[in-house]
Amino acid sequence: MCLGIPMTVVEIDGFNARCEAKGVERTVSLFMLQDEDLKVGDIVMIHIGYAIQKMTEEEARSAWELYDEILAAENAAPAPT
Repeated sequence: MCLGIPMTVVEIDGFNARCEAKGVERTVSLFMLQDEDLKVGDIVMIHIGYAIQKMTEEEARSAWELYDEILAAENAAPAPT
């Protein structure tokens, strides 16, 4: 399964950006959002190294809540035998 990860833009350099989420930073391509007015502080959905969608803070928070629930359920499940 592939997931998009919401990340905050912390630096923009042309079609590349340094983005951060939960203490992890990645350099991502902004090429697919070249028609968007992106700036530092914006939140974008990252998928396989590309920003694919600009998001609101509420959308990002909702996604992270779901991801945290999935991780908690996975960690609580008994190990397969």
